[in-house]
Amino acid sequence: MARVNILNGSFDPIAIGEAVDAVGGMIRSGRRGYVATINVAILMMMRSNPRLQSFVDRAELVVADGQPIVFASRWSAVPLPGRVAGIDLLEALLTRAEREQFRVYLLGGLPAVVSDAARRIRERWPGLAVCGVADGYFSAEEAGERARAVARSEAHLLIIGMGVPRQEYFVETHWQELGAKVAIGVGGALEVLAGVRQRAPKALQTLGLEWLFRLAQEPRRLWRRYLVTNSQFMYLLLKERLRVP
Repeated sequence: MARVNILNGSFDPIAIGEAVDAVGGMIRSGRRGYVATINVAILMMMRSNPRLQSFVDRAELVVADGQPIVFASRWSAVPLPGRVAGIDLLEALLTRAEREQFRVYLLGGLPAVVSDAARRIRERWPGLAVCGVADGYFSAEEAGERARAVARSEAHLLIIGMGVPRQEYFVETHWQELGAKVAIGVGGALEVLAGVRQRAPKALQTLGLEWLFRLAQEPRRLWRRYLVTNSQFMYLLLKERLRVP
């Protein structure tokens, strides 16, 4: 199915179940690729970062991890069926991995965070094969060895949470070394699984206001990211819709 264009992003018009099926199919067939979960902040970052834009454009799957993007798609001929939140997709992938015995590698976050995330994952999915766990605090010189460790683990699915664009650059630079069939960047989702960070209530998620909940939690770090990028997103959408030169 053709992708849906929202500003500079091209999204696969699939629901979370279809995304999980697609990843499972890739692993079973041996076809390698990576999944990009894109929210408004990342979409705006891509506009000024050609390397990130190119990386996302080459992804096997690109899903909308932002309700505002789903709302915007309703102006398209083929609207997106719904939001595919990174944390929801991750949990669904872990459920599928446990069922089909896909080997999973966790990479990213502080040592204590990724360790706690791995512990909670093993408790929640006791049959899951977690074949490796490593933090995201390593130098450029150490990155190659991190990638080779993933390959030695024979992981099918690499879950990488190092923030955008660092996680994307790592996957791009070391793709041939990684060996994993599928990689997915999950940003701060490992912190959610570790219990370090809370998600917004469902009502705010549905209204597309999860960003506001996160802003209230970390205002100093996130105010510019959300307030500026959300304003930029709305301006560009209206400009495109009204065809303002």
